[in-house]
Amino acid sequence: MKKLFATITVIAMLTFGGVAAMAQDAAAPAQEATATEQVDEQAAPEAAAAVEASAEEAEATGVKALHKTLKTKFIEGGAGFMAATLLCLVFGLALCIERIIYLSLAKTNTKALLENIEKALNEGGVEKALEVCRNTRGPVASIFYQGLSRYDEGVEVVEKTVSSYGGVQLGLLEKNLSWITLFISIAPSLGFLGTIIGMIEAFDKIQQVGDISATVVAGGIKVALLTTLLGLIIAIVLQIFYNYILSLIEGLVNEMEDSSISLMDIIVDYNAKNAK
Repeated sequence: MKKLFATITVIAMLTFGGVAAMAQDAAAPAQEATATEQVDEQAAPEAAAAVEASAEEAEATGVKALHKTLKTKFIEGGAGFMAATLLCLVFGLALCIERIIYLSLAKTNTKALLENIEKALNEGGVEKALEVCRNTRGPVASIFYQGLSRYDEGVEVVEKTVSSYGGVQLGLLEKNLSWITLFISIAPSLGFLGTIIGMIEAFDKIQQVGDISATVVAGGIKVALLTTLLGLIIAIVLQIFYNYILSLIEGLVNEMEDSSISLMDIIVDYNAKNAK
């Protein structure tokens, strides 16, 4: 009997010992994985910072390289013609920005304005409607003010006044557009002029040397191509802004015409009410 108990005890010890060993073996990789994850978590911010620093350094290097390239090409193209062509871009962009700001400020909520004018006419007459127009910014309110100020002279006079003053406001909206088109035309013209002068210089060098070689001709042709390239780029940029400005003007003109018709309807209705 003692031998039986001893045998069972030995078997139990061997069994539990094997299970414990297997548990330790299974827990070891988990501990190693946890330790690895902790190391990775600690190293992740450092790696991200290093990548970000490398990206910033690469960006700064790229900007410096681009600036250096542009400066070199500007000098190679001839400082005189390149500077004159660049001035067209500066003045043209200044005029474009001025027009965009002016046209943006000229926009008016015509629907709300017409509602306020109609309400003012019904409550306080023409004087109160004129006050509403005075307190509203934009060409539409100015047109309405001019028309309402002639209400005593009749509806036909009001209509003519609105139409005439609409033309005045249109002229104000289109102010300085002729100068923008001038710079759009001058920029490539200066570039082509630089092209011609560069080709003349190239042929003069050929005549002096008495032989056609790539080295002799390259300088003049480079000047010709660079000035033309800059002129065309400036013309394209200004043309894009010019077309955008035209679209703003067209929208404002349509808004003025539609709102003027609505104003005349309001005046006719108000006049009919007063005639009763």
